[in-house]
Amino acid sequence: MSRIAELTSLLMPHLMLAPIGLPMLTAALLLTMKEEQQRLKLGLNILSTLLGLLVAVALLLWSHESGAPATMGVYLPGNWPAPFGIVLVLDRLSAMMLLLTGFVALCSIVFAGARWHRAGVHYHTLFQLQLMGLGGAFLTGDLFNLFVFFEILLAASYGLLLHGAGRTRVQAGLHYIAINLAASSLFLIGASMLYGITGTLNMADLAQAIPQVSAADRGLLHSAAAILATAFLIKAAVWPLNFWLVPAYSAATAPVGALFALMTKVGIYTLLRLWTLMFSSEAGPSSLFGSLWLIGGGMVTMAFGAIGMMASQRLTHLAGHAAVLSSGTLLAAAGFGQNALTAGLLYYLPSSTLAVSALFLLADLIDRWRNDGASLAPYELDDVAPFLTPELMPTTGLNLDEDEEVLVGRVIPAAAAFLGLAYMACTLVIAGLPPLSGFIGKFAMLTALVNPLGLGSSAGTQPGLPGWTLIALMIATGLLALLALTRSGIRHFWAAHDRPTPQLRVMEGLPIAILLGACVALTLQANGVMRFTEATANGLHAPGTYVRAVMTAAPIPGPTTTPTPERAESSATTKAAP
Repeated sequence: MSRIAELTSLLMPHLMLAPIGLPMLTAALLLTMKEEQQRLKLGLNILSTLLGLLVAVALLLWSHESGAPATMGVYLPGNWPAPFGIVLVLDRLSAMMLLLTGFVALCSIVFAGARWHRAGVHYHTLFQLQLMGLGGAFLTGDLFNLFVFFEILLAASYGLLLHGAGRTRVQAGLHYIAINLAASSLFLIGASMLYGITGTLNMADLAQAIPQVSAADRGLLHSAAAILATAFLIKAAVWPLNFWLVPAYSAATAPVGALFALMTKVGIYTLLRLWTLMFSSEAGPSSLFGSLWLIGGGMVTMAFGAIGMMASQRLTHLAGHAAVLSSGTLLAAAGFGQNALTAGLLYYLPSSTLAVSALFLLADLIDRWRNDGASLAPYELDDVAPFLTPELMPTTGLNLDEDEEVLVGRVIPAAAAFLGLAYMACTLVIAGLPPLSGFIGKFAMLTALVNPLGLGSSAGTQPGLPGWTLIALMIATGLLALLALTRSGIRHFWAAHDRPTPQLRVMEGLPIAILLGACVALTLQANGVMRFTEATANGLHAPGTYVRAVMTAAPIPGPTTTPTPERAESSATTKAAP
């Protein structure tokens, strides 16, 4: 057993490369294959995504194996010590985000395998590049490589958003590209200013350098951080910078929309990671800089998302505004900098992401059912027909060849009941009603706001009036979300008459069942998951462990050789030189 443990400890750090390397190699392989090999491409994509999910599970278990307050994994790909070389860092937060990414991605590609992956070219390659960018963003330990991985995932998302073509997608895609190019520019400006002030882009080194910044440069430092934060807030869909999200996400195909539900969480993750490192309670005069802006922006975003849900007439718009509501709730809770509140929001984060992803998938099936089998209902067929492969050209629906029935499965009986129950589960999680995980996450946050001192919270922003305002908003927005989802459910399930039985295939129903099943699992294992999120929050708000782990990571020494007399003399000369 000791030998196995020793072997595991040697192999696990190298496994940190897999969330980046595996999708990169898969994308390269898929790019060499012809578009006619769609079945083989789909199989390779599903296999690679499944392997990535298993790797994420292994990394999560490794990061939490000893039950220590903050276990860390640091990998030096170039074998250069920080802050000079590239650093990959794994802790509980990054491991949780990798697991969430792998889970949503697997359900998305299985759903796409029923029909949508054939609506355009290079879908599978772009999908894997998207996973590569997400994995790198969650693992990287410096701002420069964070920018690189952001650009990779954004470039892939441009192609995925336009997949299937059509006037609506192209229009929304152009807006999406323009706003993300602006965000990338702000990212570069903010990172450049930080580098000019501190002389480093390594996140751990930044945490050490910020308390030492002179008072004369403190204002410039805060300006650089604000510019950098604006780039991430655009990705996190904060109001008023979120005007692009709902049109873009609702225009995307259903599996792409489900995957894009993760994209706002990349912004949330980055803000949470950098803010707790750079502006923790140990940051001196810059301690908790920007906390009130996060709280205020998050609360306004919550109100905007809830009102948008009430005004939505289409299910995809409803799902998009639900993603905005979720993002606003997470931002507002994160701004307080309290351990217990952060633990609650980390429980709520995967729950809301899973539910919004499932709602995007459900919207495609319900719209197709509502329009008698035409899942292209939101778009004019004349717009997309030139870009569809023969298999996707609908007659009374998007029918597949009979020889593919083994792959996609037979029609499921009681499909309408399944859609109704799945929609009900999404409603409960998004609105935060019992008994599912959305309620537990919101209840944990409300408890932390009502009784912050009794739950071992750190010295962050005390709730006060902002805390009570957030409590009222969480209750009110949950009620508005319930009303909006219930009204839409009545219109789609109860107000329709003489409608044929929905044609639901296994590859379409199974991903939705798995996503909502994960919400049920989070509910049943709430005690264990909350212990994990509490440990994660404690590690985030005590950044000293992260900083020490990164800055003390030593490169692997190279092979030693017996020096010849000439080498010995040269070495001695070098050491003696001034």
